[in-house]
Amino acid sequence: QVHLVESGGGLVQPGGSLRLSCLGSRMILSTFLQMDNMGWYRQVGNQRELVATITSGGDTNYADSVKGRFTISKNNSRKTVYLQMNNLKPEDTAVYYCRRQVGSDIFWGQGTQVTVSS
Repeated sequence: QVHLVESGGGLVQPGGSLRLSCLGSRMILSTFLQMDNMGWYRQVGNQRELVATITSGGDTNYADSVKGRFTISKNNSRKTVYLQMNNLKPEDTAVYYCRRQVGSDIFWGQGTQVTVSS
């Protein structure tokens, strides 16, 4: 059973930084490595949008709105994907979800709230 556990959200002032983590809990390393990609999406209201993704080979993709500010990375031995968010803006406020794709199967974490406000 795929279990994604997000952490690292919180309240930060504009211009500040946060690092989100997504742990592939309850899976062995070989299972974690068998993925097409993992990534972060964010949701405001009913709108969920892509933030960043990373493939098993390490290729990354970013939404235009976060390019140059956010960095996605992974640590295979820790079964964790990270999202380093710098120069945060109020419009980055959202619930951030970790997503894992294996073939046609999609798995989501429970979400973590990020609030950017002074």
